[in-house]
Amino acid sequence: MKKVLVTGGTGYIGSHTCVELLASRYEVVIVDNLSNSTRDVVERIERISTSRVTFYEGDVTVEAEVRQLFEAHDFVGVIHFAGYKAVGESVQQPVMYYQNNLVSTMLLAKYCTLFGVNKFVFSSSATVYGDNQVPFHEGLSLLPTTNPYGETKAMSERILTDVANVTPDLGVSILRYFNPVGAHESGEIGEAPNGIPNNLMPFVTQVARGKRDKLMVFGNDYDTVDGTGVRDYIHVVDLAKGHLAALENLTAGVHMYNLGTGKGTSVLELVHAFQEATGVTIPYEIVERRAGDIAECYADVTKAERELGWRAEKGIYEMCRDAWGFESRLGALVVE
Repeated sequence: MKKVLVTGGTGYIGSHTCVELLASRYEVVIVDNLSNSTRDVVERIERISTSRVTFYEGDVTVEAEVRQLFEAHDFVGVIHFAGYKAVGESVQQPVMYYQNNLVSTMLLAKYCTLFGVNKFVFSSSATVYGDNQVPFHEGLSLLPTTNPYGETKAMSERILTDVANVTPDLGVSILRYFNPVGAHESGEIGEAPNGIPNNLMPFVTQVARGKRDKLMVFGNDYDTVDGTGVRDYIHVVDLAKGHLAALENLTAGVHMYNLGTGKGTSVLELVHAFQEATGVTIPYEIVERRAGDIAECYADVTKAERELGWRAEKGIYEMCRDAWGFESRLGALVVE
């Protein structure tokens, strides 16, 4: 079987991608330092897949640990999710973000070249587009981002591009995510952030189960359909399938793809969709805009459809239904 290294594989997007890899008969090796996830996610991946995974609790910013992984296994590819991802935290602790996110990317790229691993799929972000004209397409010039998190993604893209330019056989697929939401339909895995959620959907689901009193909506005076911010929400299972498509279609060189639905949904539209899908009322309060937020962000996804044969299939109703399915069934496992 073909063996893939998945860094950050017990995290939200990583765990769903592991499920898709196993379903396509890949052998999966996960390395994760469990800084924002839990060890029992491995067992839940295995229950969904009825397949075993190899798990290492480790840190891919430590060169000796990365070397040991490549010496112990013959990988056909690497999918790199491991990284800090909270925008606000990155502003407060920039050195921590640059150290973790950039060093991990550099070491993995180094050992891919040393060991002849020619497929590298990188978890990037639509944040790299900054406040560009929507819909965002891959040919846009990247604008300076408003936070160190976004800068680490843009810098990692440049690092991988430079490495690929001098490594003729290396194929790099850079996947710029929009806003992943939802969960696996089994309810076994989903988004379970430590502490206060940074993203909208887990905050909504925590309000729905009574963990939080109400949702704060940051601004209702944007030039959008209802004044609230518009984002391109994508079901995490569709996103995971995008990683599989990127891996299987990867050829030498650097390839960049947006992974989204191509459709924007406002904060209040998402709240109303959640209420419709679940029957649960979400109290909310309009507060001041959040620094650094932009009015609209949604994807042009024609390149991924054309080159990868991939497109998002699930709508906002399924995203809300499955997010609530995970939260309501496994809410007791979320760190309180």
